[in-house]
Amino acid sequence: MADIILGIESSCDDTSAAVISDGVMLSNVIASQDVHKAYGGVIPELASRAHQLNIVPVVSEALARAGVKASELSAIAFTRGPGLLGSLLVGTSFAKALSVAVDCPLVEVNHLQGHLLAGFVQQKDVPFVHPKFPYLCLLVSGGNSQIVRVDSPLKFEILGQTIDDAVGEAFDKCSKMMGLGYPGGPIVDRLAKQGNPTRFKFAKPHIPGYDYSFSGIKTSLLYFVRDQLAENPSFMEENKEDICASFQRHLIDILMDKLIKAARDTGISEVTIGGGVSANSELRARLQEEGRKRGWNTYLPEFKFTTDNAAMIAIAGYYHYLAGERASLSVAPAARAADL
Repeated sequence: MADIILGIESSCDDTSAAVISDGVMLSNVIASQDVHKAYGGVIPELASRAHQLNIVPVVSEALARAGVKASELSAIAFTRGPGLLGSLLVGTSFAKALSVAVDCPLVEVNHLQGHLLAGFVQQKDVPFVHPKFPYLCLLVSGGNSQIVRVDSPLKFEILGQTIDDAVGEAFDKCSKMMGLGYPGGPIVDRLAKQGNPTRFKFAKPHIPGYDYSFSGIKTSLLYFVRDQLAENPSFMEENKEDICASFQRHLIDILMDKLIKAARDTGISEVTIGGGVSANSELRARLQEEGRKRGWNTYLPEFKFTTDNAAMIAIAGYYHYLAGERASLSVAPAARAADL
């Protein structure tokens, strides 16, 4: 009998449900929230309310597309954290209620583990290509920037991480400073393709080891823009493509320098990326370029697996389920989940 896992993801502003059978994805449904664009960032209270509206239809649609009844599920995997507490509470509560209703075990999943294992979601009629253990994953999103060594589906080691802001936040703040809109990452990426990435210089941090820092470069951009606008009020509009290209290049330089160091020091040549920022076109191109130069085997996630989605939660939950791990009905969401 197949192991059928329902995954539920509600850590931020996307409500998602997915069904996998023995590791093969049968469905992956995502409902995004456009309400936050007017505020330039995710508003937690609005996010949790939208999750309440979306959770039932999204789960119902995921089961329908998969052709699976809730009574046929082997387990329900849900994101326990990290994330926005109100958003997590919706997904956790629904998973518990469904677990009781159909007498199905629960499996809790660390959201970051989902991103790390997204490449192991198998798809029908699509070649199954994934990194071999051990591998390094550059995990980059609006809330996290980490280099993680992955030795197995259940064994992870954080080699380095940001000591302040995440790189995704730096992209968003750049866009907000320039009045470009939200979410900032895709906007900056699009404009950067039309700009000169070497025209402007910004401060680069000097952090030992494999850790990151992005607060300084945000401040550098803020002061640069302020000073230039004081001399020329039209500076921003006249140079926005070059500003975006230069800022993006600096961010990616910072990310890649530490990843290259980690790969060299560990001797690991299997390398991948994950998280929302892994959709950035320049970052993807740089990873492939460095891979060719350094003999890495590089793996780029499909765009649909870069953002928050329940297929990655389902596959992570699948491995935890096979290991015999179960969550109790007393489990509570955790905004700051325990280490990997």
